[in-house]
Amino acid sequence: MSADKIAKDVVVTFDYRLTLDDGSLVEESDGDPLVYLHGHDNIIPGLERELEGLAVGDKKQIVVEPADAYGEYDAEDVEEIARSVLPSDVKPEVGLELALRDQDGNQLVAWITEFDDEMIQIDFNHPMAGERLHFDVTITDLRAASQEEMAHGHVHQGDHHHHH
Repeated sequence: MSADKIAKDVVVTFDYRLTLDDGSLVEESDGDPLVYLHGHDNIIPGLERELEGLAVGDKKQIVVEPADAYGEYDAEDVEEIARSVLPSDVKPEVGLELALRDQDGNQLVAWITEFDDEMIQIDFNHPMAGERLHFDVTITDLRAASQEEMAHGHVHQGDHHHHH
């Protein structure tokens, strides 16, 4: 089933190029378009809001402020941990993403920003926190979501063994 315009419960396929204020390229789809279910918080809010109502073939330049992307940078969200707390098979690298748990068992994600022989500095801010994001998008396909996709709140692509 097709859809004419981007709206809630439409599966959207788009090509994109993402840059920062200084023009540096963060990433681009480069033949591997992004596919998401619109209206289910699967992409950053500022981008999703700006895509609403577009049709196949539409191109748009979208600037998303930090508050509508990955949030403002919070200097309080940086901590130092002893290098010895990392599992022995994990080699610290700047930019390495770590999945951690807090005292209550909640999963947290942090990135290594600095390290030495004793300590590792980890940052709980998303690497793009505080950044204004510039998207060049081209809508390449729209279709109505299946009942299963709407129930699960995300796209199922060629996965006949989907588990939650």
